[in-house]
Amino acid sequence: MQLVPVADLVRGTVMHRQQLRDQGYRPDQLRAAVRSGAVELLRRAWFVGLDAPDDLREAARRGGRVTCTTFARRRGWWMPETVGDDVHLHFPPGSTGPRAPWDGVAHWSRPIAPLGRSLLATVEDALAHIAVCVPPEAALVLWESASACERLAPEALRAIRWPSPAATALAAEVNGLADSGLEVLVCRPLRRLRLRVRQQVYLAGKPVDVLVGEWLVIQIDGWAYHSSSAQRSADIAHDAELRLRGYTVLRFSYAQVVHGAAGVERVIRRALAAGLHDRPSV
Repeated sequence: MQLVPVADLVRGTVMHRQQLRDQGYRPDQLRAAVRSGAVELLRRAWFVGLDAPDDLREAARRGGRVTCTTFARRRGWWMPETVGDDVHLHFPPGSTGPRAPWDGVAHWSRPIAPLGRSLLATVEDALAHIAVCVPPEAALVLWESASACERLAPEALRAIRWPSPAATALAAEVNGLADSGLEVLVCRPLRRLRLRVRQQVYLAGKPVDVLVGEWLVIQIDGWAYHSSSAQRSADIAHDAELRLRGYTVLRFSYAQVVHGAAGVERVIRRALAAGLHDRPSV
């Protein structure tokens, strides 16, 4: 069987020498690919495509694995705007680590689960690093997003032997119901008030984002799902039906929740003070 050129195989990614050897590439073929300039060799083991992502390239150069918020971005988890864009790498105990000063973030910890040759940490290790690296509210947003994106049941997360109290606490708090990270930002302060707070409850034939008590509905407009005219019309119609059934409906925009959290909380507290969560509005 004729092998494709090494440069084509590693286009857009990074592969370990042994991975290439296992696929049948001889040492002289690998050396020729590097000499041609079509492939870069890092740390004498990683063959890097010229268009490989920067985070994988940095992991190969430093001898670590992509983790924490860098891993979360790669996996498409919902990212709070307060989280920076530094490169986070995982270095297990005993590894050489970065050989020169760099401006990334190093996480030194024993892997939760064994991992072979890979430039990506496991989901579990990334979550463990997020727990101790990111402020609690933003960390919960990321954990809830991971639960949804990676299809991790909250019970499965709670069964893991997490290496820190912060990670154990987040596992206990995740409920797997958040339709977006915006819901987490709204619900977490409410739950601290010991209120009954439910997410994705079906009312009038459609799910509402948050139901506080029995009668206060909170709807949150994220950019991805509420920007079209048709979706906006459907939202207005559903809000009207809810009001006719006696619910109080508060609807907040993405900008309000993310950039004006204090104002959102004040409005919700006024509704609670008026008892709108305990009695119908009609």
